[in-house]
Amino acid sequence: MKNASPRWFTSSYSENGGVCVEVATNLAASHGTVPVRDSKTPTGPSLAVSAEAWTTFVAMTRH
Repeated sequence: MKNASPRWFTSSYSENGGVCVEVATNLAASHGTVPVRDSKTPTGPSLAVSAEAWTTFVAMTRH
């Protein structure tokens, strides 16, 4: 397995008010997780959400 670094991004739907989360979906296929962090504290902790849970979350927010 190749070691990969998270490629963080903020949703284009986020307003520029600084109250956002960033995600790194590039690790979903290789690691089975989607890291999530607070955009105001990029060097702080992140959560590792399972790729399945992230997919479900995104699908539920679209309804």
